[in-house]
Amino acid sequence: MVLAVVALIALLVVLIAWGKVPPFLAFLVVALGGAVLFGMPLAQIPKSLEKGVGDMLGGLVAIICLGAMFGRAIADSGAAQSIARALIGAVGLRFILLAMAMTGLIVGIPLFYSVGFVVMIPLIFSIAKRANLPPVYVGLPLLSGLSVAHGYLPPHPSPAALVTLFGASTGLTLGYGLIVSLAALMVGGPLLTLVLKRVNLLPLGGPAADSPFAADEAPDAKAPGPINSFTTALLPVVLIAATTALLVAFKTPSPTHDLIGFVGNPAVVLTLCLIYATFSLGVLRGIGIPVQMQRYGDALKDVASILLILAGAGALKQVFVDSGVSATLGGWLGSLPLHPLVLGWLIAMVIRVALGSATIAGLTAAGLIQPVMAATGVDPNLMVLAIGAGSLMFSHVNDPGFWLFKEYFGLSLKETLLSWTVMESVVGVVGLVCVLGLSLVV
Repeated sequence: MVLAVVALIALLVVLIAWGKVPPFLAFLVVALGGAVLFGMPLAQIPKSLEKGVGDMLGGLVAIICLGAMFGRAIADSGAAQSIARALIGAVGLRFILLAMAMTGLIVGIPLFYSVGFVVMIPLIFSIAKRANLPPVYVGLPLLSGLSVAHGYLPPHPSPAALVTLFGASTGLTLGYGLIVSLAALMVGGPLLTLVLKRVNLLPLGGPAADSPFAADEAPDAKAPGPINSFTTALLPVVLIAATTALLVAFKTPSPTHDLIGFVGNPAVVLTLCLIYATFSLGVLRGIGIPVQMQRYGDALKDVASILLILAGAGALKQVFVDSGVSATLGGWLGSLPLHPLVLGWLIAMVIRVALGSATIAGLTAAGLIQPVMAATGVDPNLMVLAIGAGSLMFSHVNDPGFWLFKEYFGLSLKETLLSWTVMESVVGVVGLVCVLGLSLVV
């Protein structure tokens, strides 16, 4: 049975990486093949697939769609650039690496990675030109911040899905995730950048002045102010953290407890934040509701592929459960001489190396490690983060983010491996170390 599961995962890798099959279709094909291979009754297979898709998407569609619309409000309003300028202005060029890293993390919380990358690239080159610094030196810490937010923090697709799958707490996962993210960011961002520069391994790329993105950017008079931008971007984190703390304080069931739980639900939090952003970044700055609704509609189109990936992963996970494979696989994996958190990290890392997608790596690993969690009683919040750390490891030529970095900064393949791949691997390793440290105290 273990060999059969390995063969199915290998088939998934081949279909996506070599056959270029859309991930949703690849997951369904592998799920159907697995159901037949494991001897499930034919009449039960469609019901199992439907249940897997429904259970996965039921609690995530609202969160991911609302998160995409909220991120679009941050991006299109100029709030992301306003946050960057405020941080750089506060610390000056002496601590520019720290400012860029924190910008990446703060902007990365509401923005999907690819959106944040494209939005912040012009600012990176403009700052590099004004400071007379190599673009990669300025950009690597910021992109590290975007990466750790993508891997560790809800409401990004993979962490949000893992929270649902494992029955974890969004508030606790977010709290632990911020601790892990800050540690991974400081090591994989500013510190790594300084080390690579000191040992002459940091690729400089082309001069910023020669880049089409390097035009001097005067602050947009129509952009929201820094206080408005910070408040709006961080509002989801503040609300989730505050309601989680209040739920701990008001443990006794009561109307107050129920109200706090309702407000702290991630979908409710994001709905409230989206309404706030619509007014704070839009209506109050002269942007009409119809214009903003058009932007939100465009944002929803961008998440269709993500939702389909989640649906396919849910179908495969349910086949593993209903066929009894999960229980058997859990017993075998649990017998391995590895800490469950390390095992989850390792599985996600292997799939990440094979497929390139952090989201697919996290979701596939979750389906395999779930029975181990049930047997060992490991903290589900920490398992979300361990798998997130593994899903960031060893980004290379099969990862779209790798090519975005290479082409935008004008680097060679070797230079991209020495900067981007090393950075992604460092934040993944530091993340695992932090998760293991947290497991000793929580």
